[in-house]
Amino acid sequence: MPDSREYPTRPFVGVGVVVLKGELVLLIRRGRPPRLGEWSLPGGAQQVGETVAEAAIREVQEETGLGIEAPELLDVVDSLVCDPDGRVRYHYTLVDFWTQSHSGVPQAGDDAQSVQWHARETLPQLGLWEQTARIIELAFSTQAACNPPRVPPALATPVV
Repeated sequence: MPDSREYPTRPFVGVGVVVLKGELVLLIRRGRPPRLGEWSLPGGAQQVGETVAEAAIREVQEETGLGIEAPELLDVVDSLVCDPDGRVRYHYTLVDFWTQSHSGVPQAGDDAQSVQWHARETLPQLGLWEQTARIIELAFSTQAACNPPRVPPALATPVV
């Protein structure tokens, strides 16, 4: 009999994926606990026999309908949710990735109530879990480091 995710006997491994399109980030509204109804990253549980990167690709496809390739590792986060008596109700080890989206129209699927692109500046109003907000900002910083702004040739030419 498999472990229940609620009041588990061991942590569950899950993945989250920050999908960026410029200054937009793709978020889903969760359809299941924990954090039911909250905006979050597309993601979910790793299945037996798949790598965490494969789980990330599958979960983005299932929850948003978008295909992604080669997500890059960002961070690993522990999510512990306790009940009022202090017992661990949920325990996830979350492996977070980031990638860029270049095409496609997202559509909510699987356990996502909805899916939507959000502008970076609107994120503070969404009430995101603090770790989700931190991971998204880390992805934006990583994207900026990987894609530095291009300097027009006229400005890049040294003046002698």
